[in-house]
Amino acid sequence: MFSFLKKKKIVSHIKLNGVIGNAGKFKQGIDFAGQEEIIKKAFSLKKAAAVAISINSPGGSPVQSHLIYSFIRQQAKKSNKKVIFFAEDVAASGGYLISCAGDEIYANSSSIIGSIGVIYSSFGFTQLIKKIGVERRVHTAGKNKSTLDPFMEEKEEDIQRLKNIQLDLHQDFINVVEKSRGAKLNKTEVELFSGEFWSGTRAKKLGLIDGIGDAHEILKEKYGEDVVIKKFEKTKGWLSQKLSSSNHIDQFANILDERSIWQRYGF
Repeated sequence: MFSFLKKKKIVSHIKLNGVIGNAGKFKQGIDFAGQEEIIKKAFSLKKAAAVAISINSPGGSPVQSHLIYSFIRQQAKKSNKKVIFFAEDVAASGGYLISCAGDEIYANSSSIIGSIGVIYSSFGFTQLIKKIGVERRVHTAGKNKSTLDPFMEEKEEDIQRLKNIQLDLHQDFINVVEKSRGAKLNKTEVELFSGEFWSGTRAKKLGLIDGIGDAHEILKEKYGEDVVIKKFEKTKGWLSQKLSSSNHIDQFANILDERSIWQRYGF
């Protein structure tokens, strides 16, 4: 008879959307500096039973991914709050690394999940400059300062140095996934850390996520039909909006850069 006195459960909710790192002059991507305050606010809501984070990202900067991951875990420990991640279209590469900050991870059956690897890509213009008669002149202090210069022939020792760095970064990524997912990982079917990515349905079978469902659906199941989802959104100041729309060439370059990352996963 006193059910009307029962308090509704509250869950903080934030969204992380875009390429990870400083995308362009006005930092339009996901980076630690841009997300720190909004993450703090979400965790500081004392009445919140948990913090839900929706992510839609194809990855980007390994450093920014680690910084955001670590900060979420620190805030979760400090506030003693559960963290639940929800992957939207993509939680791949750095996007998946950040998702590992969740105590639980959910996705749509068609979400793209995984890509636990490290990539470096560039172009080589040595034949082009020969063809048009351009002479390349490079002067350095430090014999390896011009490593992987796109206008010079690749050197085996440069490639090996890059590979060694990639192996270190890859191992850091693997350590995060194994620490987060632990015994949930199914390592018997496929090589989980090859850089391959999967659908949400397949990712669940591999233990990369905990279940299929969207934020509203899962949060209602866990905290009741009348759960209050308190959204925390980063506001963009008038000056930032004005400046970011003023340089169309810069914007176009940013779009091309972002599209190249999204298109690895068919988006």
